Amino acid sequence: MQPLRIVFAGTPPFAAQHLESLLATEHRIVGVYTQPDRAAGRGKQLHPSAVKYLAQTHELPVYQPVSLRSVEAQQTLAELRPDLMIVVAYGLLLPQAVLDIPRFGCINVHASLLPRWRGAAPIERALLAGDKETGVTIMQMDKGLDTGPMLYKIPLAITEDDDRQTLESRLADIGRIGLVYCLQNLEALRETAQTQDDHLSTYASKLDKAEALINWEQSAESINLQIRSGIGRTPAYSILGGERIRLLRARPSSERTTAVPGTIVQADRDRLSIACANSLLNVTLMQLPGKNPLSIGEILNSRKELLAPGQRFSSTEPFAT
Repeated sequence: MQPLRIVFAGTPPFAAQHLESLLATEHRIVGVYTQPDRAAGRGKQLHPSAVKYLAQTHELPVYQPVSLRSVEAQQTLAELRPDLMIVVAYGLLLPQAVLDIPRFGCINVHASLLPRWRGAAPIERALLAGDKETGVTIMQMDKGLDTGPMLYKIPLAITEDDDRQTLESRLADIGRIGLVYCLQNLEALRETAQTQDDHLSTYASKLDKAEALINWEQSAESINLQIRSGIGRTPAYSILGGERIRLLRARPSSERTTAVPGTIVQADRDRLSIACANSLLNVTLMQLPGKNPLSIGEILNSRKELLAPGQRFSSTEPFAT
């Protein structure tokens, strides 16, 4: 296949890694679409997305429409004369009029083995569900939500040590390789594309803040999945001594307990053992309000009374948020 004129659409670092791989190919990136700059930090200053930053570094034209539904936005895209549009975690819906503009349509890199976990948070949902396997699916986009024909799938095992950040990094590594492979074999893969079985689909909605509050009546295994799935984006937390404390790393224990769920059973430099439903969760990394993440030993050095055995984490917010 001859070099293609490609429009790339994406926003977070996961997408930027895919754009970086495209820049090393013979194809020409004629335009980059990304979400409008967002206010962040204490000063609420506007910050560009990771994709915009990379595109500007390589002097690529950047477009940041609020929507792609207007005639003007669609005309701007059409004037780029793209052969193909590649979408990776863009964050905007593409109407049919946009899907029809590129000669070869639009393809999407999705971080799950479709049709499982269609939607915005496939990595988090796979972890939260305790899935043993995930992967990347590259599909031809249609007007549905992640429902298009599948061009290429790459499976990836989920390890017990994976959290959202590590799993996202590993998925980006295989996704960018798979994307380049698809471009090299696009015509053949389009001919052999597989239709998704809608009966096997599950929906990966974004994690709600309410899902981050730990319910200590659950098993240690379930709470550990909650912690792993929220790392870096919606961190799991609980209330102790009136403070909202994030739990960032833990491991379920096979040891059983009759202590009231949420009660600190043991505290030493290596771990904080907390009672769950008939089991213990050994926490090794936490974050106090306004502080950096700290090991249990570091917290014990300054706040020993906070983590004293017998103290109890609460599953109820003491104040409105």
